[in-house]
Amino acid sequence: MAWFSLILAGLLEAYGVAMINQLNIKRNWQTITLLIFGFGSSLMLLSYSLRYIPMGTGYAIWTGIGVVGGTFVGMIFYGESKDWKRLVFIGMVLCAAIGLKLVS
Repeated sequence: MAWFSLILAGLLEAYGVAMINQLNIKRNWQTITLLIFGFGSSLMLLSYSLRYIPMGTGYAIWTGIGVVGGTFVGMIFYGESKDWKRLVFIGMVLCAAIGLKLVS
């Protein structure tokens, strides 16, 4: 359950980052509410996960999921570059997160 919570926390972090970008495009109370929900839920689930997962591993995976998720959201919804070099480095982040899971 802790690993599921950690993955969901990372996805909600990526959602929160997307809401920051959306807030720069359109300032309204709905976007602010969704931003607070995204980051608040993410931190709550991260806190729960770190009760059962070592802090260094949990934080690295949470951050990695947020980075990869935020990058993919930017590519899909905001027209950011899909250059192959970016994709290679995203793959490296994913491999590092999987490696941390395997050794912990």
